[in-house]
Amino acid sequence: MAIESTWSQSFRLAREPRVVKRACKFALGVGAILILINHGDAILKGEVTPMAIFQMALTIVVPYLVSTASSVSAQLETMREQS
Repeated sequence: MAIESTWSQSFRLAREPRVVKRACKFALGVGAILILINHGDAILKGEVTPMAIFQMALTIVVPYLVSTASSVSAQLETMREQS
């Protein structure tokens, strides 16, 4: 399989509603836990800075990307095995 074809296929799979939905669930769940661990004290004290908000957003984005990459990788592997 050509690299271009694999990238194109990967991006198509990453946009599938079931992949997006699953990734959002993981991102919100894992992200919320990590935000509480890393920023809970600042949230409770009301001392959340703009930088902390940016960090919190990244804390949600990273699990989204990891979940999406994992789902796409698993689907591509299954497709290769079936070929």
